[in-house]
Amino acid sequence: MTDSDATAATVAVDDGDAPALPTDLGAVREALIDWYEADHREFPWRRTEDPYEILVSEVMSQQTQLDRVVPAWEDFIEEWPTTAALAAADRGDVVAFWSDHSLGYNNRAKYLHEAAGQIEGEYDGTFPETPEALQELMGVGPYTANAVASFAFNNGDAVVDTNVKRVLHRAFAVPDDDDAFARVASHVLPDGGSRVWNNAIMELGGVACGTTPRCDEAGCPWRGWCHAYETGDFTAPDVPEQPSFEGSRRQFRGRVIRVLGEYDELALDELGPRVRVDYSPGGEYGREWLRGLIADLADDGLVAVEEEGGGIAVRLRS
Repeated sequence: MTDSDATAATVAVDDGDAPALPTDLGAVREALIDWYEADHREFPWRRTEDPYEILVSEVMSQQTQLDRVVPAWEDFIEEWPTTAALAAADRGDVVAFWSDHSLGYNNRAKYLHEAAGQIEGEYDGTFPETPEALQELMGVGPYTANAVASFAFNNGDAVVDTNVKRVLHRAFAVPDDDDAFARVASHVLPDGGSRVWNNAIMELGGVACGTTPRCDEAGCPWRGWCHAYETGDFTAPDVPEQPSFEGSRRQFRGRVIRVLGEYDELALDELGPRVRVDYSPGGEYGREWLRGLIADLADDGLVAVEEEGGGIAVRLRS
């Protein structure tokens, strides 16, 4: 660790934010970083500091298992290796790729395509480097902006995701409160060390301090300080359950995109049976139901709808 890495971040924590937080934060930081640097999961985006490649990985990883993200990320970067290549691509091709790889929420593909256009058109091909500036990109919220700033430029704040909340709650008895998590995460972040620190603490949550803790098996570096390890109470913060994907509107929206990726254009009753086998024009899952899906996709700018001969034709928007 460098001297700057061992320097405490100047963020105050309130009384009760972290009752079990040790006073020797230098030792806590050093133990975690040493553990991470000795051995961690190898993801391809961890081997790069290219902000575009990191942005793609962050957008893909939202609510998607990492083992599915890796091949999709590799295929995406091979197809569109730069922001210039992505910005020049047909948006329908990008959305179809997203759907084909089951990455969910196809509007993320649209936003990623638009963000690439912003980088090329507004930033002369150069990424902004701070979390605040990165949030100006289409579809980039505070978490993603901070992650890109951290991993690409070592210029981020503390990343606070579900894994980090679980680690802080168990290790330092941080209450299940978003503001408290943010304060404590920022307090323990070493100055000038957001790249390695944010990777390390998320790795701890993903490998050692998961839903089922693996403290000894994974050699958790915080066992000597951890409140949960000492007390045996490994409860974790509440995590809102994701709605089931199977049979959801989100699933059928994705099917619409996949089908339209194979055809230039389809009439409503040609599209319906390809989206679900029980499609019946006048039935529960018929034209009215399909029109609703298509209206949602049109509002998101993903499909174009045209009146043709008294009927409706649908295509991917380029």
